[in-house]
Amino acid sequence: MLSVCPTPIGNLGDITLRVLDTLKAADLIAAEDTRRTRQLLTHFGISKPLVSFFEHNELKRLPDLLERLHRGEKIALVSDAGMPAICDPGYRLVRAALDAGLPVEVLPGPSAIETALVASGFTTDTFMFAGYLPRKKGDLRKALARIAAEPATCVAFESPHRLRATLAAAADTLGERPVAICRELTKRFEEISRGSARELATSLPEKVKGEIVLVFAGMADAAAPETAASAMPDPAVLEQALETMLAGGLSARRAADVIAALTGMPRNRTYQAALDVKKKTSP
Repeated sequence: MLSVCPTPIGNLGDITLRVLDTLKAADLIAAEDTRRTRQLLTHFGISKPLVSFFEHNELKRLPDLLERLHRGEKIALVSDAGMPAICDPGYRLVRAALDAGLPVEVLPGPSAIETALVASGFTTDTFMFAGYLPRKKGDLRKALARIAAEPATCVAFESPHRLRATLAAAADTLGERPVAICRELTKRFEEISRGSARELATSLPEKVKGEIVLVFAGMADAAAPETAASAMPDPAVLEQALETMLAGGLSARRAADVIAALTGMPRNRTYQAALDVKKKTSP
């Protein structure tokens, strides 16, 4: 049996009794970082054999782990924090075990995604998880253009040292769309800030620390037309936003819909502006 065991994202008290029982019963624990997992196990008085399983050794480890599962051993899979296999190499072990016809159980537990989503205060009926935002500037703008076109709330991971640049790019692409920065969730210095990307960027400390989850409101949570009308009053800003969306692969019609929803501008004006930008930027 392979057991996927979520671990606390900050506060150790968030671990479940079922996860603790599973770790105690395991023959082996496959961990993203054995040092961090050993600290967790020591805290709860658990002593078990550990083996590292991370991005750079996963293919090497897979055959041995699968063989041990075939022999009937109980293996617990854990990541540094939260649900294993989410933006984590653990999914390869899960996939391999399933393909081999081996039993896999997934235990519920802490997750930064759902915690940030609910804490944002944005619509939760539907949402999209974007994983880690791209590092390269061009790829980041394309990703933000896709988020701008997404009706549902979007959750993404970001590193603290890239947060300022990401907010600057989001301000250009998303205008006044509400954003939430969820920092150090469940930890002692947990902080949740809400506002437009531009507002949040101006209030950032000189040095940002901690784990960051960004939540971008969907169109349902965009500002009402009477307050959104000033979101992109500058034609140059409007043109830049349309250029980014078109470069990200949106059609002129879809880009126009997004701008109209964000700003309250008439749909015919945003569509004409999108056509003008497309004509201007076409080779």
